[in-house]
Amino acid sequence: MSAEDLEKYETEMELKLYREYRDVVGLFKYVIETDRRFYLTNDYEMQVHSVQGEVFFEVSMADAWVWDMYRPARFVKQVRVLTFKDVNIEELNKSDLDLPENSGFKS
Repeated sequence: MSAEDLEKYETEMELKLYREYRDVVGLFKYVIETDRRFYLTNDYEMQVHSVQGEVFFEVSMADAWVWDMYRPARFVKQVRVLTFKDVNIEELNKSDLDLPENSGFKS
């Protein structure tokens, strides 16, 4: 497989992943971004731990969708993330997901 073939394959996978994201984002309430992954979920719990002066975060999610083009199945029943880096959690506003009627885009 040439470098060009690999690049084409990855571009196609990214487009497929984006389309899947667009199809499922309306099913979820929260976006959770860690240093390694991007998740959609309706339920999460975050705990901050401190051990010997080191602070880390533990995020648990149930029934989540993970942005990862290399996973054959992106829906996961349970996720537990441990990280020393920032965790960004945003609540999705359902009205932000709807395109205006005269936007020129077709879904």
